[in-house]
Amino acid sequence: MSTLIFQIHIKQWDKSQRSPVDVATRASIPTAYPITEKPTYFILDKPCIVEQHGDDKPTSVYPTGRIKNALLADGSVSIDRFHISNNDGVIDLSYAADNQQPVIIGRLNQGWIQARYSWRYAVEEGGQFYWLYEEVTLNAACVKKYDADYFLSFHPETIFNVPD
Repeated sequence: MSTLIFQIHIKQWDKSQRSPVDVATRASIPTAYPITEKPTYFILDKPCIVEQHGDDKPTSVYPTGRIKNALLADGSVSIDRFHISNNDGVIDLSYAADNQQPVIIGRLNQGWIQARYSWRYAVEEGGQFYWLYEEVTLNAACVKKYDADYFLSFHPETIFNVPD
């Protein structure tokens, strides 16, 4: 039986951390790690691993962290802005920004996918407003054999970057 693996990596920074040195420091942070979790969910008739790395600082806007997972009425799954659906045995990964139609990125049955987007949002803390910037990377795979180093051992079949 295949296993679904979703590894989310979040890089967060504020407006004061946009210098070339800060950009280079963020670029040096890996976006793929050994898989340390075991399957804890069963979705789309498959065992599933969801693990998160990096920053997801609680803020006044998102007091429990920003990344949310949901099982949708049609049986598909939402992880942040990404949607996973089963279409006749083929596992599709899509991306959808708020109030937009999903765009199919690729099929997880055909190699793993790395998808990335960046955005910013306003945060208020202590009477001060500031911008919080994020780069979110999702590594997604449907594998027949579990391998803790899967994202480190193989190159993604598809790399999808949402245009800024």
